[in-house]
Amino acid sequence: MGFHMAKHLQAKSAAPFVVFDMNSDAVARFKAESDSSVTAASSPADLASRASVIVTALPESAHVKDVYTGSQGILEGIHEGTLCIDSSTIDTSVSIDVSQQVLAAGARAVDAPISGGIMGAQAGTLTFMVGSQTDSDYERAKLHLGKMGKNVIRCGDLGAGQAAKICNNLLLAISMIGTAEAMNLGMRLGLDPKVLASIINTSSGRCWSSDTANPVPDVIATAPSTNGYRGGFKTRLMHKDLGLVSNAAKDTRTPLLLGALAENIYRLMSRDPTMADQDFSSVFEWLTNVPK
Repeated sequence: MGFHMAKHLQAKSAAPFVVFDMNSDAVARFKAESDSSVTAASSPADLASRASVIVTALPESAHVKDVYTGSQGILEGIHEGTLCIDSSTIDTSVSIDVSQQVLAAGARAVDAPISGGIMGAQAGTLTFMVGSQTDSDYERAKLHLGKMGKNVIRCGDLGAGQAAKICNNLLLAISMIGTAEAMNLGMRLGLDPKVLASIINTSSGRCWSSDTANPVPDVIATAPSTNGYRGGFKTRLMHKDLGLVSNAAKDTRTPLLLGALAENIYRLMSRDPTMADQDFSSVFEWLTNVPK
């Protein structure tokens, strides 16, 4: 996702653009597909020393802590007043802690996790859920986030964006499993999957998991399922996010009935090394292997 986000941001920004990624091939490809204003940093600290606005998008809490606070991390090179926008989906407490360290260094921080998946990143239609200490931090971040998405919403103080994101992904996981179950049942009852999907998508069962990312191959041409479950939101990352949901539910003493079941399903799927790296809509494939 970060590659496509950066492409939109770079194309719509007039300032010099600096990138860093552990994957040197991704950096080389990005530079090859961009104009001459793009340069590569040697480390997060190097990038921070050359930037007034920094956008990060990382898989897990440990990665965010390392990139910001580790050796050669962002905090070692950051300037006073630099705005740090973290679009990772991580534990809320880690997000707040890292943001507080950025503030202590004299810079500014917002958490701005993403919804919309790789398809939204490619199209520039992502939704950003923003947590910020001040309105001015939000407005400053919105100028840049708006170049990568169509919805930029302030959810509250630091950490509020993360809270909104895990609630969204809880519902997303449940709805994808429900869509996969409904499609599987209909197909076993003899229904054509395209006909069933067209009914669902114009009826009360309509949801993103059906009308945009339908889990049955060849129902939606642009869905990851039609591309061998490649190019979407990986199963192991959905399992990770549901772990964040579970932690938050324990902290707030919130019952999670369907959420706990969804977490268990994605835990089982993540044990399969192939399925773990497929789009999470491959839950349909997992269900179809359950004996009739």
